[in-house]
Amino acid sequence: MTAATAAVPAARFALARQVADAVLFEGYVLYPYRATAAKNRMRWQFGVLVPPAWGPRHGEHSGQRTELVAEPRGDASVAVELRFLHAQRRTVEEARADGSFAAVPELHLPDRVLVPWDEGREERVEMSVRVADLEAGEVSLPFTRPAREETEPVLDADGRPVGRLVRRTERIDGVLRLHAAPLDVPYRALRLTAAVENTADWNPPEHGADREAALARSLVAAHLLLGLSAGSFLSMTDPPEWARASVAGCDNRHTWPVLAGEDGRADVVLSSPIILEDHPRIAPESAGAMYDATEIDEILALRTAALTDQEKREARGTDTRAAAVIDLADGMPPEVLERLHGAVRALREITGPTAAAAAPPPGPGTLPEPLDGDAVFRPDTPWWDPAHADPADPARDRVTVDGTAVGAGSRVLLRPGLRRTDAQDLFLQGRTALVEAVLRDVDGGVHLAVTVDGDPGADIRREQGRFLYFQPDEITPLEDA
Repeated sequence: MTAATAAVPAARFALARQVADAVLFEGYVLYPYRATAAKNRMRWQFGVLVPPAWGPRHGEHSGQRTELVAEPRGDASVAVELRFLHAQRRTVEEARADGSFAAVPELHLPDRVLVPWDEGREERVEMSVRVADLEAGEVSLPFTRPAREETEPVLDADGRPVGRLVRRTERIDGVLRLHAAPLDVPYRALRLTAAVENTADWNPPEHGADREAALARSLVAAHLLLGLSAGSFLSMTDPPEWARASVAGCDNRHTWPVLAGEDGRADVVLSSPIILEDHPRIAPESAGAMYDATEIDEILALRTAALTDQEKREARGTDTRAAAVIDLADGMPPEVLERLHGAVRALREITGPTAAAAAPPPGPGTLPEPLDGDAVFRPDTPWWDPAHADPADPARDRVTVDGTAVGAGSRVLLRPGLRRTDAQDLFLQGRTALVEAVLRDVDGGVHLAVTVDGDPGADIRREQGRFLYFQPDEITPLEDA
């Protein structure tokens, strides 16, 4: 069975594509936006699907798998759009008097300094197929992006050639596979599976091949947009009760599907290598892409505007996207910068008496019950109250949990609360940890700084003071070693 490619309706994916673009270019170039910066020498960490011969040797994967539950209606079809970056190596060559060109480490121009750099070229693979065909069997769509070489002349102010940029890309091969299987539930529902694989037959040499060589043949920041023509998808984090077991049985590898598109609709899904919540949005205050979501836009804008003229020339020569960030920061009006200072999305009650939850730890493979409120553990007398006689001491302070005094050196079982936890914390459900300190915030809340047992970076975290933090009602004391 075959499937022909078809254009995905622009209106269907328009809103979801805004977030998908942020996923596609997250970490593409980081502050200070220069190729020479140490943080820009290790490129592309999210959604990289490497050639099969490279992955097993270096702990990277060549495929990703998305599974989710869909409720199609009538003769529905599913549209799928695979998006990724194809790395292309850009080298810089300087013009010689005899008309030839020679590779150079940098080429100085009045407004920028051109240097070698790996650019990312956006690629799409699109297909549309009837759900009935997916129920009948797997539908696959192989795709290829050929190797190519392109040159771009570099001219001076008078229009004379002073050099050129040479861009080379390697061949990429892959396949997109779709399948649907009916579920044994009271309603018409299917488990939809979408798999993406890098099928390149490149065999790296035993010695001399590095990650840059593999990246040139990889699908970078690979993710999927899926849309149903009629019907809806179910949320992976908040499914209806009848579908909870089916959703829990979905096998998602190296990607995570969330509902996208307009609020109140569930016919579009973004399957991303970065964990997101349902219906993610780009903040309306955002003035433009800065490619560094681990930083705050306001800080990035201020620090970028404060770069020296030479640093800005180097950033502009690194990449056209980096140049756009420099121009954005330099030309940002004060009223736009002020909007980046912060915004109130919603208000909620945070005062009033609360108590630490005393529920028993969940069994293996289960999640805790959601809390009845935004419970925050508070002592009877906050540390900043004059009635509190003893000053705070994180290394010696202890807090009582389930009748046990817990402090630095205590071993605990982690059970993060569902309503206020980061999605990443759910991966720590049921793990054991060592308490490093007991901390108290200005509102009187108590937080336990911990290192997770078996974490190979625990010593580094301890040395840098970069711990994971949980509230007392998110842990169960264990017998101290």
